[in-house]
Amino acid sequence: MSNIPWSKILAVTPFDIVKVLLTAVIILFVTKIQVFSDKLSALLIALPLTSILAMIWMWQAGQPSEKIAGHAEGTFWFVLPTLPMFLIIPWMMRNGWSFWATLTANCLLTAGFFWIMVFSLRKFGIDLMPK
Repeated sequence: MSNIPWSKILAVTPFDIVKVLLTAVIILFVTKIQVFSDKLSALLIALPLTSILAMIWMWQAGQPSEKIAGHAEGTFWFVLPTLPMFLIIPWMMRNGWSFWATLTANCLLTAGFFWIMVFSLRKFGIDLMPK
């Protein structure tokens, strides 16, 4: 964590504001569609729009191909532990769990699944969280 250039991360440019607004508009659009069709909004949110936008922003910022490739690969591995949540949430809510209890339990479960994934992949030479 000490190698993170916080001053560069926290510096905001006009283009950063454009990126935030565009990303927010996409999320707003999808949530508005949900009012009329939960399946269509689920399809749209399942598309890797934020990942694609992030890679576009990385390319625009001049990041090398290796960094963008690493981002895409890391995203693949980190998406996998989130998938059980999309089956556990409906089960919990249909079985009487409150929204906030369900969300809290699934955040904790997903965090656990993330760490299981990190430690499991290290055995195969894939290090998602360098020491």
